Amino acid sequence: MPSAVVLGARNLGGAIAAHLLGTGWQVAVVSRTPESRADAEAGGALGLSADASDPASLASALTAAREAFGGLDLVVNSVTASRGSGTFGGGPLADATLDGFRGWAVAVAEQAFVFLSESTRALRAAGGGGTLIQVTGGSSRRAMPGRGPWAAGAFATRALVQAAAQELREEGIHAALLIVDATIESPKTAGYTAGTPREALGDQALIAQAVDYLAGQGARGYTHELQLTPAGERWVP
Repeated sequence: MPSAVVLGARNLGGAIAAHLLGTGWQVAVVSRTPESRADAEAGGALGLSADASDPASLASALTAAREAFGGLDLVVNSVTASRGSGTFGGGPLADATLDGFRGWAVAVAEQAFVFLSESTRALRAAGGGGTLIQVTGGSSRRAMPGRGPWAAGAFATRALVQAAAQELREEGIHAALLIVDATIESPKTAGYTAGTPREALGDQALIAQAVDYLAGQGARGYTHELQLTPAGERWVP
């Protein structure tokens, strides 16, 4: 039975874990929140307490999952790593602060680095092969006014995944970036998406299916970047 670790247990992370469980995977979720872990465990997942931005903490959780399942085949990063406050994305550059930039950009890039480096070591320890999937947003493709710091972190995330994909493909580890170019419909976003047509919002269930698709690819047909854009959202080539 294949095994997976999902970083994040609520909202999208929970949806990914539930989908994988429903298709025959063993799944562990990593979360700092006891309530989120309890909900995941109620659905059949293994709940692990860890800070996904801390190398030692994440490495310990990945080791625990590998030992519990007898292997490891997939690690998915679906956490929201930003530590920024105030205006979403950091605000206009002339008004943003250095602390704000660190929260919206540096924290995001650092967490992606921790995910890729520690998860690669975990897959190697499990015998090699497997898949790493980093979920990100449309800001990894283009910057928008008022969200420059956020885009800087997303651009860095994309660059790190591109590097990992090239470094790891020859040893049979598949690294992929899953770009969701829309706000994702979830309890977390309900407050500011009220009135938005559902066709313009990302569907957590369909995103989870995309994760499953990427994880199921073989060495003769890797997808290293996959973009999902709802029909009601503007698509930019």
